[in-house]
Amino acid sequence: MMKIVALILFVGIGGLALSQNPKVVIKTELGDIKVEVYIKEAPISASNFLTYVDDSLYVNAVFYRVVTMQNQPNNNVKIEVIQGGLFSDERTRYFPIEHETTQTTGILHKDGVISYARAEPGTAGSEIFICIGDQPELDFGGKRNPDGQGFAAFGKVIEGMDVVRKIQRLPEKEQMLISPIKIFNIERLP
Repeated sequence: MMKIVALILFVGIGGLALSQNPKVVIKTELGDIKVEVYIKEAPISASNFLTYVDDSLYVNAVFYRVVTMQNQPNNNVKIEVIQGGLFSDERTRYFPIEHETTQTTGILHKDGVISYARAEPGTAGSEIFICIGDQPELDFGGKRNPDGQGFAAFGKVIEGMDVVRKIQRLPEKEQMLISPIKIFNIERLP
């Protein structure tokens, strides 16, 4: 009887561990940003991101773009984000992924949400951004992108928004950081 109870407890605890979202840490020269990745809600986007993480492709990547209310004078729809990734780095990149809209995933672009940058739907790959404040215009039906498809959100910052805000306040010219912020690595947390 004790063996059966122990087995049920073991399976139950193991099931809880499997149902938890993976967490990663973005290690930057200004501090760490911890992110919870919503694998169940956004399986395509989250899996792609975790593949880049697991294959160490974000080693020596950078945060290179900051968008503030002040530096987008020609945009009728303003947003606030920091953007990073491989940028112009020539290292291996995987094929772009299918676009998962916020209408499909239910992950809205709220403060701290991490999402994929893209041109057309289905062109996201390695470039990510983090929302500063709620950004509904980046969701499905939002007006930031003329196609109305929004961007593919796949996780949220759970610690380190102070680092995100510090990056956003750095000197920039036409939204590009004068001195990009080095991402030493993005690693899974145990």
